[in-house]
Amino acid sequence: MPLVLSTHALHPRAAELIRTAARLEVVRSLEPDALMEAARAADVIIVRAPLPRDLFAQAPSLRAAIRHGAGVDMIPVEEATAAGVLVANVPGANARSVAEYVIFCALTLARRFRRLDRDLRSNGWSAVRERAVSTTEIRGKTLGIIGVGNVGREIVGLANAMGMTLEAFRPSGTTVPSNATWKPLDDVIRGADFLVLCCPLTDNTRGMMNGERLALMKRSAFLINVARGAVLVEEDLVQALDQGRIAGAALDVFQQQPLPSDHPLWVRDDVFLTPHLAGITEESMRAMGEGAAREAIRVLNGMLPVNLVNPAVIPAYHARFNR
Repeated sequence: MPLVLSTHALHPRAAELIRTAARLEVVRSLEPDALMEAARAADVIIVRAPLPRDLFAQAPSLRAAIRHGAGVDMIPVEEATAAGVLVANVPGANARSVAEYVIFCALTLARRFRRLDRDLRSNGWSAVRERAVSTTEIRGKTLGIIGVGNVGREIVGLANAMGMTLEAFRPSGTTVPSNATWKPLDDVIRGADFLVLCCPLTDNTRGMMNGERLALMKRSAFLINVARGAVLVEEDLVQALDQGRIAGAALDVFQQQPLPSDHPLWVRDDVFLTPHLAGITEESMRAMGEGAAREAIRVLNGMLPVNLVNPAVIPAYHARFNR
């Protein structure tokens, strides 16, 4: 039977689905050499960790690399295309999970739950209740969204139901949901009470949220990053927080993951941190796993993926496998 390799364990329903058509193995290590060795015999690899750039050239049987999720920055797409390997993803499978996380972060920041929880435990009931009057509702506030793909559209729907005003910038165009207003990037940043980064990591978005753009934000505004760590310049964020130029932040992704133990963000009460889990729920893991499994089975059955990321590969892929 063909071999489907996965960088991580899959949802049981996804694993069951794959085993109807192939053997399934999970890599023992995510170290580059171990990934390279495991991939040599694989027909398909399901990806939740960065792949070495030279993996495809040394995997003669590999037909496809399928992202367990939407963002394909973990897959060297150019190298895959050069080697005749299909790249696919599962867009939208975790969009609701991420959108719910964003609304949760907006509420957490507006109501200052992190600081109040700490103070309740150390200073007592009455002291914290007196400080509650300094918190705010999110109704009537402006949510600025940078990136309006599947996740952004889900955020727009939830935020609209919460009574928020929606302003959006889309790096790839000007089309946004009807209940949001498209504005230029800097205008979205200036107007936001809550600014959400949910765009893909590209050459154009890398380092996009730097000191200059952080300086455009309201002093009362909050930043939420569910995109990729490299979209935000963390050093500039720390400086903006130190200088009181923004009110706080919620970060699920970081330039280096895991976040180093000595990073200055750890000690801040005005920052809410989570370990890249915005898109991880029982429901989303099943949806992403089953979506990746179905794409793998399509490839093994001689078809192209529904969500093919690199269509330029098709001639080389057909030449490799006579399909």
